[in-house]
Amino acid sequence: MWGCGNPGRLQSSRIPHWAPGLCYVRLLKHSTVRDSLPSAGVQRGCGRRMWDLCALVVRWFLSFGLLASVGLCVLKRVRLRPKTTSVKGSHFPSQASRESERRERGSSRTMAHHKDPSKMGIGRSIAVLTSGGDAQGMNAAVRAAVRVGIYTGAKVYFVHEGYQGLVDGGDNIKPATWESVSMMLQLGGTVIGSARCMDFKEKWGRLKAACNLVKLGITNLCVIGGDGSLTGANQFRTEWRELLADLTKQGKITAEEARRSSHLNIVGMVGSIDNDFCGTDMTIGTDSALHRIIEVVDAITTTAQSHQRTFILEVMGRHCGYLALVTALACGADWVFIPEMPPEENWEEHLCKRLIAQRERGSRLNVIIMAEGAQDRNQKPITCDQVKNLVSKKLCFDTRSTILGHVQRGGTPSAFDRILGSRMGVEAVMALLEATPETPACVVSLSGNMAIRLPLMECVQVTKDVTVAMAEGRFEDAVKLRGKSFQNNWNTYKMLAHVNPPEVKSNINIAIVNVGAPCAGMNAAVRAAVRVGLIQGHQMLAIHDGFDGLANGQIEPITWAQVGGWTGKGGSNLGTKRHLPGKNIEQISLNIAKFNIHSLIIIGGFEAYLGGLELVTAREKYEELCIPMVVIPATVSNNVPGSDFSIGADTALNTITMTCDRIKQSAAGTKRRVFIIETMGGYCGYLATMAGLSSGADAAYIYEEPFHIRDLELNVEHLIEKMKTSVKRGLILRNANANDNYTTQFLYNLYSEEGKGTFDCRMNILGHMQQGGTPSPFDRNFGTKMGSKSVLWLTDKLKECYRHGRIFANTPDSACVLGMKKRSLIFQPLASLKEDTDFEHRIPKTEWWLKLRPILKILARYEAVEIDTSEAAAMEHIIKKTGEIKGGKM
Repeated sequence: MWGCGNPGRLQSSRIPHWAPGLCYVRLLKHSTVRDSLPSAGVQRGCGRRMWDLCALVVRWFLSFGLLASVGLCVLKRVRLRPKTTSVKGSHFPSQASRESERRERGSSRTMAHHKDPSKMGIGRSIAVLTSGGDAQGMNAAVRAAVRVGIYTGAKVYFVHEGYQGLVDGGDNIKPATWESVSMMLQLGGTVIGSARCMDFKEKWGRLKAACNLVKLGITNLCVIGGDGSLTGANQFRTEWRELLADLTKQGKITAEEARRSSHLNIVGMVGSIDNDFCGTDMTIGTDSALHRIIEVVDAITTTAQSHQRTFILEVMGRHCGYLALVTALACGADWVFIPEMPPEENWEEHLCKRLIAQRERGSRLNVIIMAEGAQDRNQKPITCDQVKNLVSKKLCFDTRSTILGHVQRGGTPSAFDRILGSRMGVEAVMALLEATPETPACVVSLSGNMAIRLPLMECVQVTKDVTVAMAEGRFEDAVKLRGKSFQNNWNTYKMLAHVNPPEVKSNINIAIVNVGAPCAGMNAAVRAAVRVGLIQGHQMLAIHDGFDGLANGQIEPITWAQVGGWTGKGGSNLGTKRHLPGKNIEQISLNIAKFNIHSLIIIGGFEAYLGGLELVTAREKYEELCIPMVVIPATVSNNVPGSDFSIGADTALNTITMTCDRIKQSAAGTKRRVFIIETMGGYCGYLATMAGLSSGADAAYIYEEPFHIRDLELNVEHLIEKMKTSVKRGLILRNANANDNYTTQFLYNLYSEEGKGTFDCRMNILGHMQQGGTPSPFDRNFGTKMGSKSVLWLTDKLKECYRHGRIFANTPDSACVLGMKKRSLIFQPLASLKEDTDFEHRIPKTEWWLKLRPILKILARYEAVEIDTSEAAAMEHIIKKTGEIKGGKM
């Protein structure tokens, strides 16, 4: 690839050891590449003059045919650097160093079994099928399961048309190849088809399915579907030996075939837009369905405001109200009907009063969200027409109803669902290959940001218990059984929409300020904080234009009505600036006293974190700063210590993913084209990495994982080999500050030069479009919960800090970051996070998503990549989490 002759053309499989150095020298001959290298960069202090001199010497040597010597010299200087060398100024170890440490540290499971993940599947066969209703993101799960299965050495099969294909066999069960799952990541539905199969419910149908699997040597089944599909899979596994015995007796399989297939492993992934499966925070397809719903709600809101109308929207969900509940949170609906918690008796009167109250507060519209399984306390269905007639006749409001229907199932999967499907697909294959005959069938679930394994039938049982609880009128139990995430959503909605501000005030003033760059979801957090504060009886103060506004006295009360409709608005309505409080500390302290501010909510990115630290440090000198404070991470970069996620990052990720989809479409049409795309994030590689997973990138360069000339060489070589396949396109992502020397322009020049004759290149810098747009459902919901929780925490903290008629808070735990860590929202003192902060590069020292990078490389078909299974989920038990419910007791 780096040989002589036409640059970029692979001349021979035998490449001289000096060839990479030659390429580097050849690049130096081009002024555009040479000028893109900083004077004190790659060559350890060599200046521009040194480079020019080297170029002259190279040309002189070229004329005398001494090219090999020069190549070797450059190779020693550039490529054969010590492996422990990191990026300039970086505290992160090199890739080789990290891999060495990982090998030395090892994992208890890997040490116990001595298994190389890339060889775990040798001699094994895996079948992948999708069953039941389709959901966006299923294709991502199929793609990941196929490619990771192939990576482990297993033979992977598609089962087309779900269980019906398993029963019918023949061409319905086909070998899957690497190329066969290309260009399916961005497609909705399921490419391999799904069907509701009645034959599989009969034993004769399962006998045929078992025979088809045995004949192909398939003993591992990966099922993507709902609770019905997964229950069927478990029944299939339970009676497997009985089915083999019957098939042997009938002479359809031999005794040897039965012995080789003596055990069937089953792993499930839940694909359902309803999110009705207990044990997982989110099922595959739910987030994408929310995207479709919110798009419609946003569109309806504009017309409703124009005509002062009331709109009633019915969403899917069968007997689960998750979609309706989160939609109500995300759009600030006036009322929501969900089957798990029917409205109280005489709900018609309460509904009308609430709608009138909203109009009296200045709202020009009303929005009511209904789950399709909505019911009253007597389990009588509540329909859209029923509510429409009530509102239009009793209130004489202009009322419209809309049933969204199957539009919620369609469209492109969101970035969240693509990543969720990919992670679950990887975990499912590892669970299959690690299973023993004693391992119960499991389902791969999501808890917080962690992929976990749960016993399949325990999850199915708890899911059925929800239905029983609703049938028996134990609605509180039904909500609890849905899980912690559902409970939190319901409690937040009740607080924001079902309580009027009290007449008695608390005499507490809580101020809210936005700091740093704007991002989608900031306004949702402000709205929630304001309304929950008012419900608590506090006066809420809005600080405009960041810490500058706090210093300049740009502070005013903010009311319930003022924040109406803020959840769907991007950017920062309060205004925000990046300036820190440092030079204005004295003026800030004076204004805190002047406006009688008792606590402070700081919503923003790394500047908000730094500003909070500066205010805490200044407490020693300014007593006015001894008030409770909370920092809510809100930045597209997702680089605030103390939280795995930041408000705004999901919206930015979706923007990047959709842009990459369009670019890939262009590349697929023109053929043999590679796009190099630069994302935001500063030194944090979250966006580049996660966008790489969601868009199917070939590589993602980030600061946290140092890369060198040899890595670039391997990436170009990988793309040249890829162009020989049917997938003749490439996608490379680079984080903005990934490397001082290997800039986006440098990468473009390098790939263009080395790809001549094989592929051409294009470069895109996405820029500030990543900060704009309307917030995603995740960011609206996340911001709402963060804003609500921050005010409740401050309310409790103010009670603790009230002494001798005044508020005095100077302990470390009185100034915290509110963040999501693994499975829950927690408060961590600002001071305690300093040890985990790289202040020079404005990133945390530990970042959970780095463990996903091997998945990105494996799915892009790089060899010699190891999956770190040291923290792969062990089997957990959902019954212990939810508790047993009998007679309404938890």
